[in-house]
Amino acid sequence: MAAPVAAPPAPSNIRRIVAASLIGTTIEWYDFFLYGSAAALVFNTLFFPTSDPLVGTLIAFVTYAIGFAARPLGGIVFGHFGDKIGRKKLLVLSLLMMGGATFAMGLLPTYETIGVWAPVLLTVLRLIQGFALGGEWGGAVLIVSEHGGDRHRGFWASWPQAGAPGGNLLATGVLALLAAVQSEEAFQSWGWRVPFLLSGLLVVIGLWIRVSVSESPVFLAAQAKAEAAAAEGAKGEAPVVEVFRRSWREVLAAIGTRFGENISYYILTSFLLVYVTVHLGLPKSTALNAVLIGSAVHFVTIPLWGALSDRLGRRPVTLIGSVGMAVWAFVFFGLVDSGSFTVITLAVTAGLLLHGAMYGPQAAFISEMFDTKVRYSGASMGSQLASILAGALAPIIAVELLKEYDSSVPIAVYLSVAAVVTTITVAVTRETLGRDLTRARHE
Repeated sequence: MAAPVAAPPAPSNIRRIVAASLIGTTIEWYDFFLYGSAAALVFNTLFFPTSDPLVGTLIAFVTYAIGFAARPLGGIVFGHFGDKIGRKKLLVLSLLMMGGATFAMGLLPTYETIGVWAPVLLTVLRLIQGFALGGEWGGAVLIVSEHGGDRHRGFWASWPQAGAPGGNLLATGVLALLAAVQSEEAFQSWGWRVPFLLSGLLVVIGLWIRVSVSESPVFLAAQAKAEAAAAEGAKGEAPVVEVFRRSWREVLAAIGTRFGENISYYILTSFLLVYVTVHLGLPKSTALNAVLIGSAVHFVTIPLWGALSDRLGRRPVTLIGSVGMAVWAFVFFGLVDSGSFTVITLAVTAGLLLHGAMYGPQAAFISEMFDTKVRYSGASMGSQLASILAGALAPIIAVELLKEYDSSVPIAVYLSVAAVVTTITVAVTRETLGRDLTRARHE
């Protein structure tokens, strides 16, 4: 007998939940992506000075990757407590940690002032950023997924996903604006600090909105059930232990689903800044503005892909993106090599559209893989382990390939293979569309 469809939430309530999650994730991704853009544009000279620009950039991207290394730990810690005490409290904490670390980056003295302590302090703050973001993603998408009804979960849950291009749009836009109104000397001297200090104001706004949301009703029901079982003497395992014992296949599915999506995003955005400025010798405004326009389109279309997954299924929509990206990888660099701003912008925008097809349904897809009592832990671990294997290494591998071969072809092959990995994973993973999140999988 089919599981009953959960009653849809009140429109005003779900919209408030979505708005709180979207604004929070936009701010946190703004903080995280700001570092990636700064690593490509200023950190390589101000914190990691070397005689070779690509070597300095490579070192800056290594610290960029360190932030990813902390994300699984953040996912485990936040996931454990999120499954124990609720989604909302952990979302507030992650926003405070991320915003505080980013604001502090804007106050750091450079290598010229305090020597080796400058990159050390920068790396510590990057670790805090990664730890916080590791807990943010799972909580933000789950609180929306668990508030939303079964019929439109793909659409509602995709809005926190739009926080990624929203944050990138905001970070790139601020940097592009400063680059346009400042001289190169002023930007290198103090202008780069402005976007980091701006994070303090954004966090205050995000907290004001986020603390007003209600806890997930699906979680509250599961918590009451667990407390009743505990009162009868039942002993529960820690969520992280239960995930690896009973849901390891779902964790692997989540990793594979995110693999091509994660790599493609950081190649199309962060690495593009290096490729255009260092390899092609074009002004940084060319890459920044291309990513800016592409991110705007990306932001608008992610919820559309999520809505389409409510009609066609999570798997078909994701496969549109992964198969398309496997092919587009080769077209992309051919267009970027033209050096034309218009053509580069079209290449980035088309690539981000395909990325959106993978990213839009992902929140609902991964949420629906796990039971409520381990959903925060399972979703966070799957997504954040993928971030180490994929997103953390993508700019480093791409820069190394560029240094070694002085060609975009090996990078295109790397991107295409990553998309194929996601294609195979999704093809063998069970469809989750329509799952009632209040029921365990074995029910």
